[in-house]
Amino acid sequence: MKPNTLRLYQTLHTWVGLMAGWALFIAFFAGAITVFHHELHIWQNPARLEGRNATEVHVDGPAVDAFVQKLVAVHPDAAASVYVSLPSKEEPDFNAYWQDKTGAWHTMNGTALNGDAAAQRDTSLDRVTGELSAFLNSLHYSLGLGLNGTYFMGIISVLYGLALVSGVLLHLPRLKKDLFAVRPGRNLKRFWMDTHNVVGLFSLPFHMVFAVTGAFLCLSLVMVMVFNMLTFNGKLMEQVPTAIAATPEMTAAGRASPTMPAAQLLAIAREHGGERFTPEAIRFQRYGDANAVAEVRGDSERALGNGGSVGIHAAANEPNAGKLIANQTPGARDTNHTLYSGIFALHYGTYGDLPVRIVYLLAGLAGAFLFYSGNLLWIESRRKTRQAEQPRVHRLLAQATVGVCIGTCIGVALCFPAALLWPERAVSYVFWPVFLLAVGWSLVRPPVRAAVELLYVAALASLTVPLANALLTGDHFIVAALHGRWGVAGFDIGAIALAVGYVVLARATQRRAHNGPAESVWALRPATPEQAAQPALRKADAS
Repeated sequence: MKPNTLRLYQTLHTWVGLMAGWALFIAFFAGAITVFHHELHIWQNPARLEGRNATEVHVDGPAVDAFVQKLVAVHPDAAASVYVSLPSKEEPDFNAYWQDKTGAWHTMNGTALNGDAAAQRDTSLDRVTGELSAFLNSLHYSLGLGLNGTYFMGIISVLYGLALVSGVLLHLPRLKKDLFAVRPGRNLKRFWMDTHNVVGLFSLPFHMVFAVTGAFLCLSLVMVMVFNMLTFNGKLMEQVPTAIAATPEMTAAGRASPTMPAAQLLAIAREHGGERFTPEAIRFQRYGDANAVAEVRGDSERALGNGGSVGIHAAANEPNAGKLIANQTPGARDTNHTLYSGIFALHYGTYGDLPVRIVYLLAGLAGAFLFYSGNLLWIESRRKTRQAEQPRVHRLLAQATVGVCIGTCIGVALCFPAALLWPERAVSYVFWPVFLLAVGWSLVRPPVRAAVELLYVAALASLTVPLANALLTGDHFIVAALHGRWGVAGFDIGAIALAVGYVVLARATQRRAHNGPAESVWALRPATPEQAAQPALRKADAS
């Protein structure tokens, strides 16, 4: 490959990585934990605070009917279209979501619906969006910034794909020689570069999947709107519900008719979904109307696109009662649903069992490491070896990288004890102040001191996860592991492992501060002009 072409790829790889690195670190670190989304529900389950561990929950059809009938009686708007999440081990209560006539979303669970009038009127989404797993997921796909954040992360995913392609092309000529080359020693810059390249190479397939599927999931609505205007003469948007669901949007017949019992609907869905299909939710449209339909959504084990749904005509007294509208489960779905469900499963790793999800966890953490190390390597690569005072932009970039990346680690760790201490409040009330405090601290401290200090704080914050679990629930990781509750023990063990990793990084950073080049932004003290000019120091470049 020509030198000019290599330089072009290097420039593209570097600047795309710098521009997208901070956002991608947050997305990857939170996303790695979100792989265990269901286990997060178990870990935070309020029942554990009372010494009661989650057990298997069997869905009772009459209980579903009683919940929906009471919900529609209290909130008539829900009859038009309501999603009802069935009780599960992770969430042993009903949860319903619907939009009113203005388009505003509401939610209600079984406990609140059976409470007093004030509880029945409280349909706020706060207790859902502020929950631990929901917040970490929103941090992953939108940086916690809502719809605009989702679009932003879609653009970041496109840039991320460009960085991956340019990085492979850049290192391809040296691939055979340096494939397993990780050279420790005095030259720490070479060691970090080798580590960055090897980690990036071996996690490349996962990163390509993350980049492509992330861009699709975040920008799919934008692409639909563009095609709607340019190609389909404004008719595409009305087809979107059919493309992403098993039932079309129904209009009311205006004629009352009882809706089929949930037990029958679930039985029909299991029959057509196959023996591996497990219903998890039902979407009712036009409940109590002659045009009522039900979409039973669920999960199929050991399928790439494991999520699926079965659409059923649900008006009990109509000729089409119980007949299928569509079957969008694995092995029966159309091409569009196969593609969409496969993209979702590939991005979140939902198609596999525990070993697959552990691989996704490690790939996510490896990705976070790549973005952190990539920014630091760029700073050191542009260090002026004869210059005592480095450019201010390099110092600011180092400070911001330390604050954003390590601040994310601290904030996410402290969300766990916060979720146990204040289960009714949004964990974002803890994350954002902690994150901003870490960024502010890094901007007023020398980069190396901020890095060391924040890494030790991150280690302590990580240890609060098993500590809070032990003190508040008594279900610490030893007890949980002995009883086979690895969904609980895994978070405690993982937090302890991260704490050890942060301490190792802090000690390595301290050594670099004392033994590295004095003119570096990672030096403990600024270099004098005489020190910067010493050939011996330049020869012993340890960055």
